[in-house]
Amino acid sequence: MICPYCEANDDKVIDSRASDGGKVIRRRRECIACQKRFTTYERVEQSTRLLVVKKDGTREPFDREKISGSIHAACGKRKIPAHTLSAMIDEIEEELHRQFEREVETRIIGERVMVRLKDADEVAYIRFASEYYQFRNVDDISRQIQELNARIKDVKNQQSLFKEP
Repeated sequence: MICPYCEANDDKVIDSRASDGGKVIRRRRECIACQKRFTTYERVEQSTRLLVVKKDGTREPFDREKISGSIHAACGKRKIPAHTLSAMIDEIEEELHRQFEREVETRIIGERVMVRLKDADEVAYIRFASEYYQFRNVDDISRQIQELNARIKDVKNQQSLFKEP
């Protein structure tokens, strides 16, 4: 492993443990050259690579980091815990690999991201949706906010039905 501080290629593992239900191995390492410590994560790579079919019909290998980058951009400066975002990304990735054998459209990935963002943070959802839907004007954004507000009212009404008198 290359040290992120001095770029030396000699380290030792100090601690190793499973995390995320045994799906990921977390390793604490110490660089032999500079003695600084850093953490690495190992994740099992799927044997069959999932291809993403883009809007223009081109295909490229699934890249978890693209989902992560778009979610983090949408959630920028929002008070959403890092572990929540990480879990969201893990769920989306696992779901896609479970439901699709070879190919998945970007539209489906975007919809899965929006479903989770809508539940996590309305502002992050609108930010993501504005890129995903490519809103052209304020009316498009306003329509999306109205739909979100209607959904929130429905949830509150359903919750009040289950409250005891």
